[in-house]
Order: sequence, then structure tokens, then C-alpha cells
Amino acid sequence: MLSNISFQNIDWSTVPKVEYQGESGTATWQTIQLEGLRIRIVEYSAGYIADHWCQKGHIVHCLEGEVTNELEGQKSSFLKAGMTYIVSDDLSSHRSLRKL
Repeated sequence: MLSNISFQNIDWSTVPKVEYQGESGTATWQTIQLEGLRIRIVEYSAGYIADHWCQKGHIVHCLEGEVTNELEGQKSSFLKAGMTYIVSDDLSSHRSLRKL
């Protein structure tokens, strides 16, 4: 459950980068964890395919480049810089991928 979050600045240059292996390629996360809210910047390598289908809700904003969001059993959604997608918990199985 999201609680009240007081005003704060995030200096992303001080947030460690952690690399995660996908089905192919890697995703590098910088993560801030607040009570009931996770905020992160994710960089996908070329050829990245997530190693799982996700049911969690997200608000995803593409800062630069392009990413495809595969929806299990449905057509894919494509984001390029400046675009956003939103989904609530348990409303779709989705995963990210980045073409070569």
C-alpha cells in the first residue's frame, strides 16, 4: 500500500546500477524503494528479452530509444522516446524486449 511520500530529490547518479540477465541480453536497473512504491530506471541491451511474464502493475515511460512490450496472447505494444504505458496489477501478462 502506498503511503504518503514527503518531498525529496533523487540524484540518479548516486543510485547503483545492478545488471540482470534476461532470456537473452541484460537489463540494468537503478532502483529506489519507498514504502509501497518502487521507482527505477532500466536500460535494456540490444536483443534483450525478459526471462519471465510479469503480472505487476507499472507506469513505464521511455526516456530514449525504443522498447517493445509483449502481451501474452495479444499483440505487442511499442514505445519510443516520450511515450508511456500504464497497466494495473493482474490485468495482463507482459514482458519487455528490445530488438537488435
